[in-house]
Amino acid sequence: MARIVTFLLSAAAGYVAGYFTDSSNGARRRHQTRDQAFSKARHARRDAMRQAHYAAGRAQGVVHRVTPAHATGEPADDVTLAHKVESEIFRSPDAPKGRVNVNAENGVVFLRGELDDPQWIARLGDEAARVDGVAAVRNLLHTPATQAPAVPGNGFSAS
Repeated sequence: MARIVTFLLSAAAGYVAGYFTDSSNGARRRHQTRDQAFSKARHARRDAMRQAHYAAGRAQGVVHRVTPAHATGEPADDVTLAHKVESEIFRSPDAPKGRVNVNAENGVVFLRGELDDPQWIARLGDEAARVDGVAAVRNLLHTPATQAPAVPGNGFSAS
């Protein structure tokens, strides 16, 4: 069996040698085979680079998804901060969710609205101040019998 394999390999090698050393077409065949091999190598390299770049992007995306914003040292943007405050202060089932407007500007959280219970006004302001990332809270909540407080420093008064 080994002699047959050796014979077949030798015959194939002889055919390939004759194919590439042919006096009329051997040079063309050698150059063509060389060019095809280089082309395949370039394409394989480009495909490998593309796959590596794709895998790196996927890994970066996974890291971004699982890393909380506060762990990166970057402050949360104002919209994210406002949503974070809303989720904390409206956690209680009896919280007045539809009557309070929460927004944030440069880390300062503004609570606006009209509530019947003064205890809720104080409680919501205290809970908002305890949320990570909140620099200050401007509690502009008021009862129906009182006027809305003015935002300090803007020159306007609430009417």
